[in-house]
Amino acid sequence: MIIDSHCHLDDAAFDEDRDAVVARAHAAGVDLMLAIGTGEGPPDLECAIRLAEHYEGVYATVGVHPHDASQADAASLDRLAELCGHPKVVALGEIGLDYHYDHSPREIQREVFVNQMQIARQARKPIVIHTREAWEDTMELLETHWRPGGLGGIMHCFSGDSEQAREALDLGFLVSFAGVVTFRRAEALRGAAAATPLDRLLVETDAPYLTPEPYRKIRRNEPRYVVETARKVAEVRRMPYEALAAATSRNFCALFNLPVPA
Repeated sequence: MIIDSHCHLDDAAFDEDRDAVVARAHAAGVDLMLAIGTGEGPPDLECAIRLAEHYEGVYATVGVHPHDASQADAASLDRLAELCGHPKVVALGEIGLDYHYDHSPREIQREVFVNQMQIARQARKPIVIHTREAWEDTMELLETHWRPGGLGGIMHCFSGDSEQAREALDLGFLVSFAGVVTFRRAEALRGAAAATPLDRLLVETDAPYLTPEPYRKIRRNEPRYVVETARKVAEVRRMPYEALAAATSRNFCALFNLPVPA
């Protein structure tokens, strides 16, 4: 068994064969998937919930991605707070800062990030972090507005080095590795994957993005390929794949207080 801790099953790339994608994941041993609920931004905040209600083994998040922060009005934030009570919503995310694309002004990104941390804290839900070219600001806001609550979360699609991984761990986060860890030039990232404590480690696809080797040329990623990412992480840690898969599954279920699938 293995868990894909981050996938965008609502993406249009899956519109023609979503049922088959989920079936292939289960056939590959992917028992659980976390569908990320940021979608195309407000006003639709329920895209992942619809999938979680439809598919066995799929849980959901809700949240406003930093790209869409300028769309987050008071009504949408109130709705997020309501949706946190849904039985299959396990976290708020992906939230954070993206200074690479700057689709929303940085000041608004920071404001909406803080607002969503407040919602998650009130709901007692972990958070899933997106940070791109904004590490220092992300860490500062997490230190101020999230660490005191002690709820932790996931540093999604971690792309930093061992020192940055230690910073995330110090804030109480699990560190999640995606297909990038399989890329030829990702030596520093593989070093971080080797150094992260086993009980703080997750794997993900970020599907339909970041297809791992040896399937990178296929372009569209899907949850079944989390197996390849896990194999690479197990390789750099010099441990059996089965042990890595079991550990990351336990970590995921412990974070979200879910039973570990048999």
